[in-house]
Amino acid sequence: MELTYELEEKLHKLKDYLKGLGSLAVGFSGGVDSTFLLAVAREVLGEKALAVTAADESIPERELKEAQDFCRERNIRHVICRVDPMQEEGYRHNGPDRCYFCKRGVFTEIKRIAAENGIAYAAEGSNMDDLGDYRPGLRAVKELSVVSPLREAGLYKSEIRDISRTMNLPTWNKPAYACLASRFVYGEEITPEKLRMIDQAEQCLIGLGFREERVRMHGRMARIEVPAKDIARLASDEIREAVSRKLKELGFLFVTLDLEGYRLGSMNDTLSGKTVHQSGDNRENTENREDREEDRKQ
Repeated sequence: MELTYELEEKLHKLKDYLKGLGSLAVGFSGGVDSTFLLAVAREVLGEKALAVTAADESIPERELKEAQDFCRERNIRHVICRVDPMQEEGYRHNGPDRCYFCKRGVFTEIKRIAAENGIAYAAEGSNMDDLGDYRPGLRAVKELSVVSPLREAGLYKSEIRDISRTMNLPTWNKPAYACLASRFVYGEEITPEKLRMIDQAEQCLIGLGFREERVRMHGRMARIEVPAKDIARLASDEIREAVSRKLKELGFLFVTLDLEGYRLGSMNDTLSGKTVHQSGDNRENTENREDREEDRKQ
């Protein structure tokens, strides 16, 4: 696959921007955006590019391991810092601005680590698609003067995937992912125990071969989302019974299947009664182009 002239220009603009920074600590989640940003930063800045991964109970071990493996294979300096967003009341109580409190804590720590390592700037991986969605975390990014190189270069998710593919990055077709805290209905208190329930429930679905999935928590009810094409398989007797049994063992009282299928940010539907996510064919058109790491996006 060859890049179009427009993509070549955007990639060149990104490299020039990174070169002008001189040194950079990338908030690295292992998702599509931050992996691409880190790979380009490493190419441009060499040892002056640092990956920093913030780990807490909302990040599954499998995601952390993928981030570690990527940096080790490419000889990229990598710091893993443990953060505890549970200390923030605004995070625990899970209001619509939960991500603001999380991002503020995460990037405060990333900036501290950057300074300790002689790195001038800290960066996050949001792209142009993120400007059209509800992203309270971007407020913290602005307040802390964290740079957003992918937006500076005008890159959209689909373009990041295309360039990542030409660079042979393993994440070019990685499904969307967001921290486990995004699975809770707004107002549902977040606890370590509930996060573990969600993690194990989603791991059950992954183990059964569902590549894109979400388990949303509504009190004692689990609402499962999978792409429309996978609904029939999940609803088949054998898999349905296995999933229901496992999730009830984890502590859920009710296990439901969302007939609208998987879509990004479905919990945002509760905000002012507005639908702010994309679903079905719409999502495919803009999102293989796609994932906006909802979030978490470090």
